Amino acid sequence: MMQLIDPLYLFVFAGLFSPGPNVIMLSASGARFGFRRTLPHLFGVAVGVGIIAALTGLGVAALLVARPGLTMVLKILAGGWILWMAWKLFRAAPPKEQETDKPFTFVQAVLFQWINPKIWAVALAASSGYGAGLSPSGEAIRLALAFSGINLFVCLFWTYTGSLLAYLLKSHGAWVVFLRIMAVALAGSAVLIFL
Repeated sequence: MMQLIDPLYLFVFAGLFSPGPNVIMLSASGARFGFRRTLPHLFGVAVGVGIIAALTGLGVAALLVARPGLTMVLKILAGGWILWMAWKLFRAAPPKEQETDKPFTFVQAVLFQWINPKIWAVALAASSGYGAGLSPSGEAIRLALAFSGINLFVCLFWTYTGSLLAYLLKSHGAWVVFLRIMAVALAGSAVLIFL
């Protein structure tokens, strides 16, 4: 009997929809800067995730498995970067009080995926567990399209949800609590890298 949906898509959706650095940052950005201003960040995440997925389809996973020292360096860089972003978010002022603050750009969001441990973990698991028996370039394209396409809708959902939260955050105190909760959640995702 023919399957109605490729299990890869269900796996990718579950892996990307669950909270991680991108979900937390897009939700916070949607709340702070609004849906429209967060769109470059959102599209950068979708493209960057597709690039990482394609690389795993081309065999980068084998390199990381063969070089455990490289994996540890990537974990340390990722943990440090995520903790730095969490610190910035923790100290951030509510919207309109700090005009110099701005959301991630498209390029920053694409580059962040290189050190986003959750994306690497989901992409590596997908490339090793849900292959379709295609050539490396065929697998790379398949994974890139699945990850980018699904993640686009995941990012739209979380950014829009964040933008709706802004309607509930009417007081300075409510904003401070929200930003600190998001910062602690983001810092917690950095700790999970090493588990």
